[in-house]
Amino acid sequence: MSEDISMIRKPDWLKIQIPSGEEYSEVKKNIKENKLHTICESGNCPNRNECWGRGTATIMILGNICTRSCGFCNVKTGNPLQVDIAEPMRVAESVKKMGLSHVVMTSVDRDDLIDGGSIIWAATIRAIRKVCEGVTMETLIPDFQGKQENLQRIINEKPEVVSHNIETVRRLSRQVRVQARFDRSLDVLKRLKDGGIDRTKSGIMLGLGETNEEVLEAMQDLRKAEVDVLTLGQYLQPTKQHLPVKRYVKIAEFNELRDAGLAMGFTFVESGPMVRSSYHAEKHVKKV
Repeated sequence: MSEDISMIRKPDWLKIQIPSGEEYSEVKKNIKENKLHTICESGNCPNRNECWGRGTATIMILGNICTRSCGFCNVKTGNPLQVDIAEPMRVAESVKKMGLSHVVMTSVDRDDLIDGGSIIWAATIRAIRKVCEGVTMETLIPDFQGKQENLQRIINEKPEVVSHNIETVRRLSRQVRVQARFDRSLDVLKRLKDGGIDRTKSGIMLGLGETNEEVLEAMQDLRKAEVDVLTLGQYLQPTKQHLPVKRYVKIAEFNELRDAGLAMGFTFVESGPMVRSSYHAEKHVKKV
């Protein structure tokens, strides 16, 4: 009989600090005043205290309701609101007000839109560049259903880092990302690189039932797509309605995977229980 993971005590390395501090409060205030959405809140990110305490946040554009229903994600699923054409400039002014030197942006999936939200994406990148001189950017984009014209809008703006997560190994992809496709995501990442994006990035969650060999295979697939930066973190079940945690991965295993990734040729590998997509993102624009 298999052990019920819900009855297992979480390891000490998964304890999360209670949000606090002056920087944390200031970031929270700016987000509220400027009517911004963040994946930090919508995704219930465990690193919110650390990141907001450093004065950084991952801004989520195009609303906070997603058209997809991934089994791991805490973002709401449903019919999104109408696109806000004023959002790009509002985001840019907020980035300036917060004094950020590096900004990470993501969005919900907008399969309800012909352009997948790519027009607002491109407009937001341009607005930030116009208002915030010298600011670098990481854009954590959806797959835009693999449509080249939508992806090209991001390529044309050339953010310093463009990220798209495969989230899990090939065998579990349909279960974890119901409306996504493993190979389509790999193709998106390769097309970003072929289109001239200097640094591409992807992430994998561990603890969903994958084997070590499957993780290594997925990492090799990402390297074949010429991905530069990899994040590996522990999956944590946000609610009882989401996919269950199959196991808590030990820190030693994360370290081994980090070393394996560097040996494969990744420029950066962030690997640890609390690592998420935008963890230490400011480092990933640096040249090595």
